[in-house]
Amino acid sequence: QVQLVESGGGLVQPGGSLRLSCAASGIIFPNYFMGWYRQAPGKQRESVATISSGGIANYADSVKGRFTISRDNAKQMVYLRMKNLKPEDTDVYFCNAKRLQIGENYWGRGTQVTVSS
Repeated sequence: QVQLVESGGGLVQPGGSLRLSCAASGIIFPNYFMGWYRQAPGKQRESVATISSGGIANYADSVKGRFTISRDNAKQMVYLRMKNLKPEDTDVYFCNAKRLQIGENYWGRGTQVTVSS
């Protein structure tokens, strides 16, 4: 059974930092393209940052220079380091694992990030 479990969300003041973690199980982790997405109520889920199995990262323009995605293949973990957080970063953040060549696409349940003073 595939599981992606996010943690590390919470309430933070503008300008603050958080680190999200995603623990993956039930997959051969190094084979999967991993990502963080976010979604506000009533809006579409959007990509925040993705990282290939080889460690190549891509970011949404809105988070470039502030967020850093990383992965630890041995621990089957993916992280999102967020700094200089803004109120508009408030969303539910979801971990994603995909291997589209074989039609697999998995989601975690999400973790709430709230940026407010």
